[in-house]
Amino acid sequence: MKGIVVGMGEALWDILPEGKKVGGAPANFAYHVSQFGLDSCVVSAVGDDEPGHEITENFSSKGLNQHIEKVQYPTGSILVEIDQAGIPQYDIKENVAWDNIPYTTSLEKLAKQTKAVCFGSLAQRNSVSRNTINRFLDAIPSENEPLIVFDINLRQDFYNKEIICDSMQRCNILKINDEELVDISRMFGFPEIDFQDKCRILLGKYNLKMLILTCGINGSYVFTPGNVSFQPTPKVNVADTVGAGDSFTAAFISSILKGKSVAESHDIAVRTSAYVCTKNGAMPILPEELTS
Repeated sequence: MKGIVVGMGEALWDILPEGKKVGGAPANFAYHVSQFGLDSCVVSAVGDDEPGHEITENFSSKGLNQHIEKVQYPTGSILVEIDQAGIPQYDIKENVAWDNIPYTTSLEKLAKQTKAVCFGSLAQRNSVSRNTINRFLDAIPSENEPLIVFDINLRQDFYNKEIICDSMQRCNILKINDEELVDISRMFGFPEIDFQDKCRILLGKYNLKMLILTCGINGSYVFTPGNVSFQPTPKVNVADTVGAGDSFTAAFISSILKGKSVAESHDIAVRTSAYVCTKNGAMPILPEELTS
């Protein structure tokens, strides 16, 4: 597989009960892709401050390729509180570096080499980063046959219908969880129908290659035109679920790019995210039995 797999958007510090850990969905995604042996890169921005320097040093120590611009805004952080079920609750700071990712000639060069990219809604809350993400997606050559993954990742009130619609028109793979599907179906005016029908409507309306639906302990689905894959969620001792969804996406996309079937890729993704749930933080080292 030639080409680079890009995670694009927020890079920040998760302030967890046990201390701070470097995070952000795009970095989590790119890091786990690299563990599957593919060339990956995280695209974001940090401040010219100590937390920003620590993030880039942390990524370097993990061997993670990075396109991180330094901008005149503070490095982002999220206060994460874990409830009794191990589910994270987020307090996301605003007007920070990753809201202001600049579009540069080197970023356009990276787009030309991109085979797959994952982006979400959170980094589009500010027009600067939203425009950069859209310009990057538009610069990826169609001959690359890219996988463009919109991991919708709704957080607080940092999204609107216009951003969601535009992103779904630009992607060819949609990743969404069951709670987000309820929100989106209300937004789009079809709240009362079966969840599988909701997924098939979105799959057809936006001409998607795949729609990935995760339902927590109730399993996960991958819808493709004419087919659906289901995998139950393994029972594990949960430390926390921070980054589990990102590791699922990374494992699935990596496996598809390596030529595995949807069903095989789905199985690997489920087992990967279950493993991440047994560890604290979003970027544990994955065992070789998952990544080989």
